[in-house]
Amino acid sequence: MAGTIEQKLASLGITLPTPAAPIANYVPFVRSGNMLIVSGQVCFGLDGKLIAKGKLGGGVTPEQGIAAARGCAINLLAQVKAALGDLDKVARVVRLGGFINAAPDYLDVPKIMNGASDLMVEVFGDKGRHARSTVGVAVLPADAAVEVEGMFEIA
Repeated sequence: MAGTIEQKLASLGITLPTPAAPIANYVPFVRSGNMLIVSGQVCFGLDGKLIAKGKLGGGVTPEQGIAAARGCAINLLAQVKAALGDLDKVARVVRLGGFINAAPDYLDVPKIMNGASDLMVEVFGDKGRHARSTVGVAVLPADAAVEVEGMFEIA
């Protein structure tokens, strides 16, 4: 039987994908004590294609960027589930780090990252409120529009 968090995801119409394998010399997550650190996840959808490709402020709309950040957060949760077996073991979303593929003069990177932050609060409630950093970058793997990493406290 699915846990509370997985039931919440289902009620939101969210299906967790198979977690992506690393494409370089790193691991998808590291558990240290009661902390789980998840490597950056780009915005691949369930179909294996990027939700948004290219730069914010250079062809990717804010709406597409927000959807891409939400997709990254879904991919983070897939990695958390792979690490723990049960999303109900998350005691708190501690921190998210967002990387937005942005034109040099694009200033709304925090707004784009809200796609990931809002999902964590939707899914975990107050336990989903987190510290956050968001930066605009020149390029991301596969020309993804967004990449998000996360840190989770484990019960």
